[in-house]
Amino acid sequence: MSYEPPFTITSKILNLVSQISEALAKIEMQEHNVITPYLRKINRIKTLAGTLEIEGNFLGEEKITAILEGKRVLGTVLELAEVNGAIKAYEKFEEYSSDSLTDLLQAHKILMGDILTTAGTFRRVNVGVGGQNGVTHVAPPYDRVPDLMHDLFEWLKKSDVHPLIKSSVFHYEFEFIHPFSDGNGRIGRLWQSVILYNYKKVFSSIATESIVRDYQDNYYKALEDSGALGESTSFIEYMLEMILEAIKKVGNEVGNKVGNALTDNQMQIVQNIKENPKISAKKLSNIVGISVRKIEENISKLKEMKIIDRVGGTRGYWEVLE
Repeated sequence: MSYEPPFTITSKILNLVSQISEALAKIEMQEHNVITPYLRKINRIKTLAGTLEIEGNFLGEEKITAILEGKRVLGTVLELAEVNGAIKAYEKFEEYSSDSLTDLLQAHKILMGDILTTAGTFRRVNVGVGGQNGVTHVAPPYDRVPDLMHDLFEWLKKSDVHPLIKSSVFHYEFEFIHPFSDGNGRIGRLWQSVILYNYKKVFSSIATESIVRDYQDNYYKALEDSGALGESTSFIEYMLEMILEAIKKVGNEVGNKVGNALTDNQMQIVQNIKENPKISAKKLSNIVGISVRKIEENISKLKEMKIIDRVGGTRGYWEVLE
């Protein structure tokens, strides 16, 4: 293997990898019971909103949810194209092979297809990356990009570095190369998540991009600090912290669900709603054998737990989410 990205494995990195591994193990113990399609959907929406907001698209979770539901949403042509491209690119999230350059190029084509005529192909111009103080990084010449990307993917395939570290190194090196004329940040974050998913399937339910969005200034600082040092160590430490926080957030959601096991009355309510989504509180009261007020209290609790949701108003119906 000829190419070796420069970085140092510090005690902080080792400690973060250990903490992440422990946090993942706790989630995986409950994965089949509590990481539901609904939770994956919610975290995918958070992921989409997070990665787009970093790039200045603020349509947000509510409008992204509406677009996913086929509803009409107001926004600029560019904003809507960015959202639709991101939705399509992440729809194939579980199909991408993390060590396939062909898959990455296809992901970029899907992501930016309605925005760039050159989507899915490497840039053909030299570029500088701007920051608050002007140009902060001059990317390698465009004619070197194909070879640099080939070398990076060869390293990705053959390196025995821990996947948590490897994903962060790749993310930094990708942004350093800056292989596309636009969309590099979004693809870099997507591909780190793909590498993590290929490592542990539970990452399909972990919205790391939304945590990066919450600490966006530190994201750019970590990129700049690593660029100044000529190695990705600072960026690795930053990304591992973001991954750990994202896992803890999901862990709290999982813990809440485990700690809020359904009562017999609540299970009866859910079962009857499944059988008759338009069932009334009065009818549930007669079936379950508790007062209408108690039925309504339990329904409120089930809604808080994201077990059921109301679609429409008084003439609408109940939907069981899990």
